[in-house]
Amino acid sequence: MPDHAPDDHAPHDHTPHDHVLSDRSGPRADPGEPGPGGLPDDWEAWRGRVDLDDYDRRWAAMAAAGENPHGEADLVCALRGDGPVLDGGCGTGRVAIELDRRGVAVVGVDPDPDMIAAARAKAPALRWVTTGLETLDLPERFGLVVLAGNVIPYAEDRAGVVAGCARHLRPGGLLLAGFATQPGWPTPDDHDAWCTAAGLDPVARWSTWDRAPWSGGDYVVALHRRA
Repeated sequence: MPDHAPDDHAPHDHTPHDHVLSDRSGPRADPGEPGPGGLPDDWEAWRGRVDLDDYDRRWAAMAAAGENPHGEADLVCALRGDGPVLDGGCGTGRVAIELDRRGVAVVGVDPDPDMIAAARAKAPALRWVTTGLETLDLPERFGLVVLAGNVIPYAEDRAGVVAGCARHLRPGGLLLAGFATQPGWPTPDDHDAWCTAAGLDPVARWSTWDRAPWSGGDYVVALHRRA
């Protein structure tokens, strides 16, 4: 979803996710107004202004125009080792469905029932779980967890979300998270600290999903590994 809206940036650049949530942030004084970086500061404001059908059509239009709407899936496939993938904050299912198309075992998790309903309607054979990441309790362990939208900044319990992801990684498993770094939102160092507290070691930072070097810009893709 709108780490950057698909009509604002090319998909090989930041490649936004279907949506950006794992837990919902608290309200702002003016929740309908964008924050300093151009995105609403809280999830409810973003969700209230987005039509899910229109949002999905944007991705189809990008593909029809010859652009790549699957930068996140490309990176997941390049990094993953053994084990299934957890798509955290899966939204309407774009990333999970693409991973399944490529033969990757994947589970989509999101607390928004409308998002999960949209994902399930598109791919009823996949496993979709309606819950927040901070309270997630699945029996399996994953080789990689991907948070492909602004899951971290839109979470109320950000440390809890990271810890919930870490709990579901196999030893050596990877947490891959992309999010905007607009003023007032978590910094990459904040995210590193939550990962360290959850037993994850930093591996790499990039500025795009196609692994352009990190240069302190307005978007980060961070990779951490469970010991």
